[in-house]
Amino acid sequence: MVKWAVSILVNALLLIVIDGYIDSIHISSIGAAIIASLILSILNVLIKPLLIIFTLPVTMVTLGLFLFVINAITLMMTAAIMGDSFQIDGFGTAIWASVILSVFHLLIQKGILEPLRKK
Repeated sequence: MVKWAVSILVNALLLIVIDGYIDSIHISSIGAAIIASLILSILNVLIKPLLIIFTLPVTMVTLGLFLFVINAITLMMTAAIMGDSFQIDGFGTAIWASVILSVFHLLIQKGILEPLRKK
């Protein structure tokens, strides 16, 4: 449970950072970023596995790069659920944000959180 909460907070922080650097993404507040991160994690548990199964041939042909498109779809779904408090202006922006989110989440997990857990 603590691991999941830390993941939610890390995603919220990354969404705020992405909002600061990409003009096409708008998050209204820190609370909205936390709620968006929570919704994104729920969508990743419920919807993302179905999307992966349905698009498995495309994902295999692209050597897994299509997973960024699936992540962008879940980001767009999150923005649709959140309404005006979290907006993404286009699908290209969502793909770019999903790449940034994935890379930095991996770096934070492997470089910071896992070494802290080993102590």
